[in-house]
Amino acid sequence: MQRYLITSLFIALISGCSTIDNNIDFLSVHKIDVQQGNIITDEMIDLLRPGLTEGQVQYVMGTPLITDTFNPNHWDYVYVYRHGDGQVEERKLRVVFKQGLVSAIEQ
Repeated sequence: MQRYLITSLFIALISGCSTIDNNIDFLSVHKIDVQQGNIITDEMIDLLRPGLTEGQVQYVMGTPLITDTFNPNHWDYVYVYRHGDGQVEERKLRVVFKQGLVSAIEQ
């Protein structure tokens, strides 16, 4: 009798677990949002204009993520935001200097 009761209870518990299979999101791993690089906002880009010095650009944008060792007149700013759901936002900005002053801003 006791064995029958334990078996019935075990079957009842197992049958309740079948609802978990229908909802896979319940058991999925949480993925975090990841930010990499320099944050680039429209307000920062609006402050950039030809004629600014390297120091002024660095004050507005921060230290560039990439400085080309073969051409130090290009500063590249890169920002990547990876959402946990797999969506990716990416922004790139290149500031070109001529004789220590901004000559071009490329997006």
